[in-house]
Amino acid sequence: QVQLVESGGGLVQPGGSLRLSCAASGSIFSIIHMGWYRQAPGEQRELVAGITSGGSTNYADSAKGRFTISRDNAKNTVYLQMNSLRPEDTAVYYCNVVSKTGWGTILNSWGQGTQVTVSS
Repeated sequence: QVQLVESGGGLVQPGGSLRLSCAASGSIFSIIHMGWYRQAPGEQRELVAGITSGGSTNYADSAKGRFTISRDNAKNTVYLQMNSLRPEDTAVYYCNVVSKTGWGTILNSWGQGTQVTVSS
């Protein structure tokens, strides 16, 4: 199993910034993909940003130009730098890691979620 610990959420004013962190540990032989999803009340969970093992990134249209996903491979940690935050960014943000164990099993793991609230 893989454990994901998220941090960095909170309350911020419109135009402000937050940096989310997610540290993965456990039965990890290799990481295939790391990403950040969010879910607002009454809405479906959506991918905000993702990064592959090779370093390729992708972003939701609403995040492009404002958010940056990065990783620290030595620490098995993924980050989401969020700038120019808007009220519509308010949601619970979840870290996701797709990894492979030494036995070849593919695991899809989720963090506990961290609340991001953008409000004046």
